[in-house]
Amino acid sequence: METIGKYEFEPADKLENFHGNIVVYILWEKHLAYANPIAFPLPPEMPLGDFINGVVVPAYSAHPNASKVDFMTAEWTVDGHEVTLDPAKSLKDIGVGHKSVLRVKTPGFEGLVGAGSAA
Repeated sequence: METIGKYEFEPADKLENFHGNIVVYILWEKHLAYANPIAFPLPPEMPLGDFINGVVVPAYSAHPNASKVDFMTAEWTVDGHEVTLDPAKSLKDIGVGHKSVLRVKTPGFEGLVGAGSAA
């Protein structure tokens, strides 16, 4: 197999390029309308209540099931580890770091009419 040689570059998404914010990826599992995570630059000290109400809810508000979901009590993982959200805690408090992936499952709401993905 041929290679193109060593691929060297300066990554543009380094922590120091986000002025105190961290890049956070959010994926609402089993919802094909959102097949990929959505990325947000957020302050690590952001309280989880503000994160849910100011970021998650608006990001997914176009989905017909979104208004029926309590994202604060949904099933969340941070980088593969289950977490319980407390509105007073911060992103940093639950282990969210630069380029962390947060996945949310909403049992009972697996995509439109149950047509959720296999994820």
